[in-house]
Amino acid sequence: MQKIQRYSLIVLFVFGLILIRAYEANLFYDPFLDFFKNDYLFLDAPVFDTFKLIGFTTLRYVLNTLLSLGVIYFVFTDRQALKFSVIFYGIAYFVLILVFLYLILHAKQDDYFILFNIRRFLIQPILLLLLLPAFYYQKQIKK
Repeated sequence: MQKIQRYSLIVLFVFGLILIRAYEANLFYDPFLDFFKNDYLFLDAPVFDTFKLIGFTTLRYVLNTLLSLGVIYFVFTDRQALKFSVIFYGIAYFVLILVFLYLILHAKQDDYFILFNIRRFLIQPILLLLLLPAFYYQKQIKK
């Protein structure tokens, strides 16, 4: 694949991530969006539909994951990195969604900061920001 095609696809995937973030309020059910924009440490948790929240959080995670996997693959063109990333994203989802579910069902004001950060890992492509430098470093030490 030519470099121009690779770079175009990377830009396209990153643009997809930006669009998800830009239109998050319109695309996804998330009563915590406004909650965490305010002084949430002193407020009560919003009322929410648990199944709907988990469903839309999962949908957003899957969309971000697919776009992130595209970025990882076309940046490094390495199937091993892609395979590792798929496994990593799967394990991360399982662990994060269980912690997220526990925290939203047993929400206390002391746990809001943890809830905020777990939710952030689920709905934003933070794992991509961790994996890109890790794969780059690995590639550099192999040379």
